[in-house]
Amino acid sequence: MINTPYDKIADSFHAVRTGFRAKEVEYLSLLLDGLPEGSTILDLGCGTGEPIATYLALLGHHVVGVDGSDAMLAFAREKLPNHRWIHDLIERVEFHETFAAVVCWDALFHLPRRHFEPVILKIHGWLATGGRLMVSSGGSSDVLGEGFTDTMFGHQFFYDSLPPGQMVAAVKKAGFDILLAEMCDQPDGGRNKGKWATIASRRA
Repeated sequence: MINTPYDKIADSFHAVRTGFRAKEVEYLSLLLDGLPEGSTILDLGCGTGEPIATYLALLGHHVVGVDGSDAMLAFAREKLPNHRWIHDLIERVEFHETFAAVVCWDALFHLPRRHFEPVILKIHGWLATGGRLMVSSGGSSDVLGEGFTDTMFGHQFFYDSLPPGQMVAAVKKAGFDILLAEMCDQPDGGRNKGKWATIASRRA
């Protein structure tokens, strides 16, 4: 049985995560550039489906969403019942199919960094040649850290990340060409460690 802290905050999270943050639509436009309507897109760490999966569905794409929180998925299933929702962990889920694009946004940084390269390699294997990946990771430059915990809606969450340079290197090593790599949320020197955006295309 899978339980995550998101099960405890699903209602609160759903109430506040209703719209896009800065640059997210821009990143999605790059991810989807050239994709025909009706493409199948994997959303790893899809949460409630808002706003990314809902946006993809409105554009006519078919979403396969994966999340470790069944409470979060309940919102996605209710909003988008004709799409596919899987209760599983990002580091554990497996597919024997290919996708036109993969989104892993605001999810990977909840895993210990040792999982990053294996997950990116799995994503590479699930993408069609030329398929694109949109992934966020932490913005910390801490090379030797072991992650940290912080609170959200009164519950503890774990965070970790490869530093941005190592993240880009891991994506390239997995067999991707980098289309965009930038800090999309600057760290503030306090609780906000920043967020790094990477968009890449699967090499042949």
